[in-house]
Amino acid sequence: MLVIGGTSDARALCRQLDAAGVKYTLSVATPAGQQLAGEIAGEVRCGRMESAEIADWLRHHRTRWVIDASHPYAAIVSRNVVEACQRTGVTLSRYQRPEQLAGLTHPLLHRVKGIEQACRVAQRLGERVLLTTGSKDLAAWRAGLPNKTLLARVLPVADVMIQCVEAGFGVAEIFALCGPFSAEFNAAFYRQCQADVVITKSSGAEGGYQEKVQPCLDAGIPCIVIARPAALVTGDELLESQDAFAQRLARWLAA
Repeated sequence: MLVIGGTSDARALCRQLDAAGVKYTLSVATPAGQQLAGEIAGEVRCGRMESAEIADWLRHHRTRWVIDASHPYAAIVSRNVVEACQRTGVTLSRYQRPEQLAGLTHPLLHRVKGIEQACRVAQRLGERVLLTTGSKDLAAWRAGLPNKTLLARVLPVADVMIQCVEAGFGVAEIFALCGPFSAEFNAAFYRQCQADVVITKSSGAEGGYQEKVQPCLDAGIPCIVIARPAALVTGDELLESQDAFAQRLARWLAA
């Protein structure tokens, strides 16, 4: 079995597999994901793979089931996994945390489809823009908002710090912290860094989404939320809770 993802969701699924005595490999993209994997019984493979590489890995290890528990916004990863499983005929399940506050409307809440649209909205808002969207797209934010003061809240690992520096972020613009955080922490953090705008993703409960958004609205700070890509796996193979995964695992073990 292969579990894809360096998320808290992936780690929770691994613990369920450990409890069931299932042999598996956890595949993560970066050393940060490898560090965060913690003490799990399965092997950890580190490094990105294209579709053909995943397919070769599945054939070599005679894999029967893949669980894609990658981040909800890792669309390229999910697409590669889908293509590899289609090539090899391996069963694929997508584990995707449900969204929070999907129906919330507020004058300060701006939902957008991507970085380009987010930048257009942010241009007409405040000067100091806090990014809580990860480190991968820092260069794109810098290019899209060249006249703004950008603040990056990112993971405290060496390769992420290098990405920040390469994207032109200075010491006063980098906040290296490991979340998720409480609403109280975020409220104090927004005050401390003097954020005029916060940009985030609809990361669900595990990503502390509500705890990021509500303090913005309470403090009168505009919040820009980038929408999730559509899930590539649907129907019975889209799992949205640990209970659903446990039931699917029980059926797989019984087959």
